[in-house]
Amino acid sequence: MIVGLGNIGPQYNGTRHNTGFMVVDEFAKQHGIELTTRKLDARYGTGIVNGEKVLVVKPTTFMNESGRAVHPLMDYFKIDLDDIFIVHDDMDLPVGHIRLRDHGSAGGHNGIKSIIAHVSSKDFKRLRVGTGHPEKMSVVDYVLTKFTTEQQPLFNQSADRAVAALDDWLSGTEFTQLMNKYN
Repeated sequence: MIVGLGNIGPQYNGTRHNTGFMVVDEFAKQHGIELTTRKLDARYGTGIVNGEKVLVVKPTTFMNESGRAVHPLMDYFKIDLDDIFIVHDDMDLPVGHIRLRDHGSAGGHNGIKSIIAHVSSKDFKRLRVGTGHPEKMSVVDYVLTKFTTEQQPLFNQSADRAVAALDDWLSGTEFTQLMNKYN
């Protein structure tokens, strides 16, 4: 199960906080997966990628309640914690960078905090996509802005790398090797 984090609603489309949504949308597009089913506080679709059945998910909760969608979907589809991959924005990484982790704290990210609370574990895979840090505005305002004209090509490159990392994971590449390759 690949889950992209973001906020629902047209006012959030293309914002930094919807980086997870944008990456899973690109992944789904490249693999012909349509996210048309709405159930359990999520929009999702399934497909076969590199011989693996994949569930691609966008929670329809707001970011801070992402776990409310993730845990019920894991139960409904009988998906182990080892088989989920969360894609989300990260202000501590510069635009254009990605970082993979297989466990850890929420690092201040409320969507990850919610997932940790709902699945009762910090041991799940994450793909963090850099959005850069605000210099002259509040964090709340910053994450709800779009990438600048100069940043957009860097974000597009990081989204492509993120999709490639997901593809490699689904092809069976060990997670340590993925981290060595993409971090």
